This record gives sequence, C-alpha cells and structure tokens, in this order.
Amino acid sequence: MTLAADFPKIISVDDHVVEPANIWTDRLPAKYRDVGPRIVIAPRGEMSLQGGTWVERPGTGDEMAAWWHYEDHRYQIKHMIACAGTPPEEVSMEGVTYDDIRPGCYQAVDRLADMDINHVEASLCFPNYPRFCGQLFAERKDKELSKLCVEAYNDWMVEEWCGGSGGRLIPLCIVPLWDVELAAAEIRRNAARGVNATAWSELPAWLGLPSIHSGYWDPFFQACEETGTVIAMHIGSGTRTVSTSEDAPTLVTATMISANSAASMVDFLFSGVLHRYPDLKLMYAESQIGWIPYFIERADENYLTHQWAQGEERLPEKPSFYYYRQIYSCFFNDSAGMKMLDEVGVDNVLFETDYPHSDGTFPHSKQKAQSLFGHLEDEVVHKLARGNAIKLLKLPFE
Repeated sequence: MTLAADFPKIISVDDHVVEPANIWTDRLPAKYRDVGPRIVIAPRGEMSLQGGTWVERPGTGDEMAAWWHYEDHRYQIKHMIACAGTPPEEVSMEGVTYDDIRPGCYQAVDRLADMDINHVEASLCFPNYPRFCGQLFAERKDKELSKLCVEAYNDWMVEEWCGGSGGRLIPLCIVPLWDVELAAAEIRRNAARGVNATAWSELPAWLGLPSIHSGYWDPFFQACEETGTVIAMHIGSGTRTVSTSEDAPTLVTATMISANSAASMVDFLFSGVLHRYPDLKLMYAESQIGWIPYFIERADENYLTHQWAQGEERLPEKPSFYYYRQIYSCFFNDSAGMKMLDEVGVDNVLFETDYPHSDGTFPHSKQKAQSLFGHLEDEVVHKLARGNAIKLLKLPFE
C-alpha cells in the first residue's frame, strides 16, 4: 500500500487545452486571417439539435461569449469544457468568454500552477476547438487553409504550449486527416522535433474517411511506427456517438460513449494492422477500462470458434496477443476496472485527470487516484500513476 504522503506525482495522459484566441491569427498568412479561425465576442447563443448535429447561433442578449469564426463554422466556448474545479451542479452549457474561465485552461504558465495544485507532474492535452483529433479542419472547404491550420496548431503546441514547460506539458499533434500522405509527412515533421504522440480518430469511417481495413492508412501507420509516435484516440473522436433513439436523453450517450472505444479496439484487433506494424502503439483516452476484459475475451473466443468468419484468417495470433503488446487505455473514475486490473493488464493502463472538463478530478486527482489504486503494491501504483506513461511516451522522468 502506498500512503497518501508518498503517492507518486501523476502523469496525466488525457487533459485538454482551450485554445488561445491568437493561435491562428498570429500564424496564418495575411490573406487567410479573415476566413481562418478567429475569436469574435458576441451574445451567447442558442443551441439546437438538427439531424443529429448541434447547431449554434449567436443570441441577442447582454451576456457575451467568445465565438470561433472559421469559414461558415460558428462555435462558442462553453462552460462545460472549461469548468475545472466547478461543482457539478454549477456546470452549464452556456457560452463563456476567456475572462469567465480559469487561466489554466488556455495559458501554459497557469496550467503548470494548476498541475502543482493537482499533484500532476506532466500532462498530455487534447485539442478542444478543432475537436479531439482535428477533424474540424478535414470538414472545411479550403484544404490549403486547413493544412495551414493544422501546421499552425502543431507549431503552437510544440513551441508555445509545451516549449517553456520543461517537459511537463507533453506535445500532442494533429494531422491532415483528408490526405494520408500529408498526414504521414506531418507525423515525421513533428517527430523530428520531439513529438511522440498524435491525436487520431477512433473510427475514421464515421468521419466519412476510409476505414482501417482498406489499406489506405498504411503510410500513416508506417510513419507512426517508424518514428515511435503513439496514436492517441479520444472518445468522441469519431464525432458520431452511440445513442438508443433521437429522443434519448444526453445521459444515455454519455454513459455509453466507451462503446466507441470498444468498437475501435475490436476493429484494430481484427484488422491485421497490429500484426503488420508490430511496433505501433495505440492509446485510448477517457474511455475508462472496465469494459476491456469482456471484449478481449470475446474477441479471442470468436477467433477460436468462428474460423469460418471473415477477419480471423489475417491473424497468426489471438487478438489478446496484440492487445497486450500494443494497446493502452486510460482511466480516472473506474472502480470496476480496478477490480479486473490483472485482466486489463497492469502494464496497459494509464491515469488521467481530464482537466478542465466537467467530469475531471481537479483539484483532487491525488485523492481520487489514491482511492482507486493506492491500496495496491507500490510497483503497481507507480506504473498506473506515471510509470506506464513514461515508458509509452518516452518521457524524461523516472
């Protein structure tokens, strides 16, 4: 058992950054500054669900929000994605300005201070405005502008967000999802300056892109394997979420969202990708881990008994072999997963805090981690809190 006073500093492999207003206006060529992503302060808007997609439009009231404008896209920064430390009953979907949220949401120096409060030594941050794998840029019309936006984000991530942190802020890049050769090139460009992880989609076919079974993504997978770049897939990075009906409450989707990660993991296990690229590493973020043992067991059972089925003939080993060798998942609130840790894999699990989202554990992440796995052997506690992250992402910590 690790006492609270001796609990190791956490390395969180799933946090988020609320992008500062000047990322793209400071970096795009002048001709794109009026169409590229930029902040406009306007009245808080109303949201409506149209055809399964949330549509936002500015309102007419006196309360202001910071709105991203980009081509025809409009998006207001919302309290729920920048509410670190706010009691659940006070979290809302209302639009906010930067003055309304903790500076640690968007300023690196303040983030480091909040990490100190939260017993966190290092943090890997997923995007917010471009969405969890940068799919916003794949959806826009001007792909030359989209490419410049991806590069600008990555330059800001490496040079500004992480650059002055002494390694405590871990860079996570995005790629041009609409072109596999551009994606591979961006992996290599960023790997050359020390980036060891890229955000990618759990289910690219759900974004209207080729599936992992098509062979289209092989140049991307090869670039990631060659450079040791971990493919980090956040829940929701397939954009579409599982729901039972159009009128089901949002809590149904929120409860079932790990199903996206389960679908992605099974997809990879039977795709042959992990066999063809044995050094490729996958990481699932914010998916929790309690569901994993069932799906690994089920995949192995189908592999052994359904030899008539499409998919099994591509694998010389059982799916579980590839899982334990190449797949990692993150958790921050999963007592069920802790009860099945041996089956999930003590070397395949990493901790996260999800700062500054509404279900994140700031400023009590140490207490949360202690309650979940502080009773385990010291070696296991170290692995879950930081050791597995250090090994996976090749971090300069002990």
